[in-house]
Amino acid sequence: MRIFVTGATGFVGEAVVRELLAAGHSVLGMARVDAGADALARIGAAVHRGDLLDTESLAAGAKACDGVIHTAFIHDFSKFKENCEIDRHAIEALGSALAGSDRPLVVTSGTGLLSSANIITEEDVPASGPNAIPRVASEEAAASLAARGVNVSVVRLPPSVHGDGDHGFVPLLIGLAREKRVSAYVGEGLNRWPAVHRFDAARVFRLAVEKGVAGARYHGLAEEGVPFRDIASVIGRRLNLPVISKDAAEAADHFGWFTHFAGMDNLASNQRTRELLGWEPKQIGLIADIDRPRYFEG
Repeated sequence: MRIFVTGATGFVGEAVVRELLAAGHSVLGMARVDAGADALARIGAAVHRGDLLDTESLAAGAKACDGVIHTAFIHDFSKFKENCEIDRHAIEALGSALAGSDRPLVVTSGTGLLSSANIITEEDVPASGPNAIPRVASEEAAASLAARGVNVSVVRLPPSVHGDGDHGFVPLLIGLAREKRVSAYVGEGLNRWPAVHRFDAARVFRLAVEKGVAGARYHGLAEEGVPFRDIASVIGRRLNLPVISKDAAEAADHFGWFTHFAGMDNLASNQRTRELLGWEPKQIGLIADIDRPRYFEG
């Protein structure tokens, strides 16, 4: 298959490109700047210039391929709602280009959209409406396309996608600890984050585009719930800083806009994904991965 990959130069997207190429697919990777285009060419992918705001370019890339994996997202949390709506429009453009065919579109979402007193499963649907988390726009767009007969599925990623080159939530926590001179958690720190190594996540995307079912939701997570306090403890030990609890008011001061994520209990299952895709994670776990000097360089 020839697969169009958005976000092809990103932390997850690059791993997806490499996974697809290793499996014998050809890749058309979207690149916004020259450096990204050069990097894609070096690993054997064809290059499609464009970005998430250029819906015509997105549609052209989708039309030129046998399937699409959409990993791109603008990670600017100061404009989070606006960027979620940009993602909605991007998904709509990609899906419209594939309408009337059976060519698959795989969309990225996150388990952080959902909450449950029990374990979150692939069958759970995030809340919609004016008070919903803005990131629900991606799953809403996918559902709308599915209702029109587009072969669309969703891969939900956990709060931590880790590995060399990580610039997500764990590095953010490391930066906060350095700045505040403590590594903190909320309350008892027993709230749990699912996690996955980016190479394991990449395999979920490949399997979803190869044999995914229209309308399905997959959980690209290897560990169903890592206690947040364990993450904070590694950071504190590696930086030789105290590891302390923060109550609700103190947490807001320490974590700022990240407070919601720091206190989020997001226990999630991957059982259905394993069964449907025949996927088994193989890479190192989150705690062992971040307990390495490389995570603390710079």
